[in-house]
Amino acid sequence: MCRTSIYDARNNFSSLVKRAEEGEVVELTRYDKPVAVIISYEEYGNAKSNKPSLLDKLKDLKKNYADVVDDVGFDVTPSREGPDYSKDPWA
Repeated sequence: MCRTSIYDARNNFSSLVKRAEEGEVVELTRYDKPVAVIISYEEYGNAKSNKPSLLDKLKDLKKNYADVVDDVGFDVTPSREGPDYSKDPWA
């Protein structure tokens, strides 16, 4: 892994991109704190495709815990109207 400041990266950007293309991770720092990385497009594609989307996670949650949701009685169906707060659930 290569670590460099943003200031130095501006002056050596082409060489840093080349290093990333060759598979090296380039870490960019500001005041010695990491703030960004430069990675190859291939590495970016791998990272992006391996991460499940929020929608996928919600679908899994609904599938895995459907019986719990049914027992508790939550209404998880999409609706244009919001919940009805006029009724007191504790009455």
